Amino acid sequence: MPNHVKRRDPAAAGSIPAVLKMFESEVRFYREIAPVVGVRVPACYQAEENADGTRLVLEDLSAWTPGAEPAVGAAAMRDLHDRWVGRAHLQWPWLRPLGAGEDLVADLFDRTWPELAARSDVSAPVREVGERLVGHVVDAERDIARAGDLTMAHGDASAQNLRTGPGGEVAFLDWEDVSAAPGVLDLAWWLVSSVQPERWSEAVDAYGTSQGLVEVMPSTMVQGYLTMADYPDGSEVAAAWNARLEAASALLAAGRL
Repeated sequence: MPNHVKRRDPAAAGSIPAVLKMFESEVRFYREIAPVVGVRVPACYQAEENADGTRLVLEDLSAWTPGAEPAVGAAAMRDLHDRWVGRAHLQWPWLRPLGAGEDLVADLFDRTWPELAARSDVSAPVREVGERLVGHVVDAERDIARAGDLTMAHGDASAQNLRTGPGGEVAFLDWEDVSAAPGVLDLAWWLVSSVQPERWSEAVDAYGTSQGLVEVMPSTMVQGYLTMADYPDGSEVAAAWNARLEAASALLAAGRL
C-alpha cells in the first residue's frame, strides 16, 4: 500500500495557521512525540520542514474505517490524556499554550456571526448562545484554564481525524492542533463535531468524567459555529451541526450533563 504524503505550503503571514505554527507543530509532533505518545498514530517515515513548507510521509490508514464509535473514541482520548497529565507541557514546552491565537479566533467569529445568525437553519437556542458569544470569545477561551489540569490534547479530535482498524484499534490522525490543554477540551469537540446528541452520554461515560465540560463548551461551540458557517443554509450537514450545537446549548443552560 502506498504511503500518505502530506505537504503544506508556508502559511500566510498573520493567518491562524501561521500564528499557531500549526504545520510546524505537526512536524515536531511526529519527530519528538509520536514515538512515545502511547496511542496509535500513523507511523512516520519522513518529517521535513524548510522554506518551501512542510512534508510528512506517513503510514497510509485510508483502508481503516473513518471515525470511531462514540464510547471507543472517548476512551482512546482518555488514555492519551491520562498518560500525559501534568507533564506534557514540561517535556515539550513548545506545545501550543492556552490562549494562543485567541484574538484572531474572536475576530473571525465576530465577523462571521451576522451572516450565520441570519440563516434559516440556526435554531433559537443556538442563536441565543451565539449572540452571547459576540464580543466575548476571548473570555470563553480563557475559561478553558478552569476546566482541569494540563495534558496533551489532540486539539481536533473529530471523526474526520480518527480511524478504526480491523481489530477495533483507534488511531489519531492530523496533529496540527496538538496543544497543552485540559483533556476535556478534546471530549467537548468530539461531542460537538462528531457524536449524535442522543449518544453523548455514551461518550461521556466512557471518558469517565464530565468535569470541566461546561467550562470548555463555549469555546468549543465557537469552533462549531465557524464550521457550520462553511456549509449551505438548509443543507443536511448544517442541520447536523445545528443539532449538536443545540445539545451543547442545553448543556450550558443546565450547567451540567
